[in-house]
Amino acid sequence: MIKIFGHKVPDTDATVSAIAYAWYYNEIKGEAATPYVLGELNRETAYVLEKFGVATPETLGPLTADDKVVVVDTNNMHELPDDMKHAELIEIIDHHKLVGGIETPNPITITLRPMASTASLIYTYLNPELHEIPQEIAGIMLAGVLSDTLEFRSPTTTDEDRAIAESLAEIAGVDIHELAEGMFAAKSDLSGMDAEDLIMMDSKVFAIKGKNLRVSVLETMSPSQALKQREALIQGIGKHVETNDDVDEVLLFVVDILGESAMPILASDEATNIVEKAFDVSVSEDTILDGVVSRKKQIIPKLEV
Repeated sequence: MIKIFGHKVPDTDATVSAIAYAWYYNEIKGEAATPYVLGELNRETAYVLEKFGVATPETLGPLTADDKVVVVDTNNMHELPDDMKHAELIEIIDHHKLVGGIETPNPITITLRPMASTASLIYTYLNPELHEIPQEIAGIMLAGVLSDTLEFRSPTTTDEDRAIAESLAEIAGVDIHELAEGMFAAKSDLSGMDAEDLIMMDSKVFAIKGKNLRVSVLETMSPSQALKQREALIQGIGKHVETNDDVDEVLLFVVDILGESAMPILASDEATNIVEKAFDVSVSEDTILDGVVSRKKQIIPKLEV
């Protein structure tokens, strides 16, 4: 049995890509495979799976030398289980830049393409002209595209992604805008979530200029809900850095989906200095980074310069 999973802190694209690629392995390649997640689902992803009647994958347990694994939506060892070295990695399929650091005893299949989502890339493998894609698989894959592109607002969006989304919407029998609205409404519901939940809801660690930076994005149609919790978030960030030796700073960006902008929430002078230098701004509570919506395409490249 091949185990297929994405990155830590699973988002919609990582989760649906694992499910869709497991379907591809089972139904098209004829090889037994099971999708897994590496943590609890966020509200958007839970909404998507419930809407299309797809079961939530089990959480991945310990890996052993007997396990064969396929990794989707990342090629970064920092985002994968600590015991990855015990398993046999046979494939990576991803839409992020090549990070490096993964070593294998034998050649493996690696597919990296500059598309807006891994779900888009997997669609090119499924080839609906040759293989009939079930409605529920098409539906969750469409959600992966819409989530990572913020319904085509992100600069990562390509014409191919748009065409793929339209094809998947036709197969799934859904309206693209209505699905996106439902997803973003679920994502914007912050009720009952504490500061740690909000910081970790969509978060990745990057090694940049000698520091391990946790870069978190909180995508919402109601940024005021998050911004009114600024003090609690600042305290939560401080606690997170204090209790996690592998994180030097946390940079939290509240992304206004409809306004297509981002507002940084920072808890230290060092974090503030990093953001000010990267974006050439003076950070205050009123700082708005106009046009910034993508961590991959806009935030991380600025931090790396």
